[in-house]
Amino acid sequence: MLDGSGTIQSTTLTLRKPTREDGEAIWQLIRACKPLDENSMYCNLVQCDHFADTCVIAETPEHGVVGWVSGHMVPSDPDAIFVWQVAVSPDARGMGLGGKMLSHLINRDVASDVTRLQTTITLDNDASWALFRRFASRMGGELTHEPHFERKDHFGGHHDTEHMVTIKLRETGVRKAA
Repeated sequence: MLDGSGTIQSTTLTLRKPTREDGEAIWQLIRACKPLDENSMYCNLVQCDHFADTCVIAETPEHGVVGWVSGHMVPSDPDAIFVWQVAVSPDARGMGLGGKMLSHLINRDVASDVTRLQTTITLDNDASWALFRRFASRMGGELTHEPHFERKDHFGGHHDTEHMVTIKLRETGVRKAA
């Protein structure tokens, strides 16, 4: 059951891997979660199909998809999992759902050897900073960050600098406590 200040009331919250059939619902959720970057529906379909092991859907029978985490293993660094997006329905915010989905992800078998969770965040994205700082604290992890994709060098001045956030995770055996 979701708890907190959100408006969704449900007796059943399911966290699971996505399927191709979830692509449109994910795309709609992301569109409702400004200022998240909207990708094509096709991109979300590929994420559900090719990267299901490193993505998480949160759903309730009454409301359908209320949360989404997309991620992938870093090809050049098998000890790291990269979280691309975290989306939580406006009606489900304030319930700790983002942290629950991240915990669910790093407790999957696919992440059993992962020692670091990474993501990129712009400096003005207070909600994402709060989510990942809380997650690092709950996991007993150390959070560091540095500029990664820079406004001038990578975005041609059209997007704020994205900071690579790295959370060094505790030993695998104690993750489930988070």
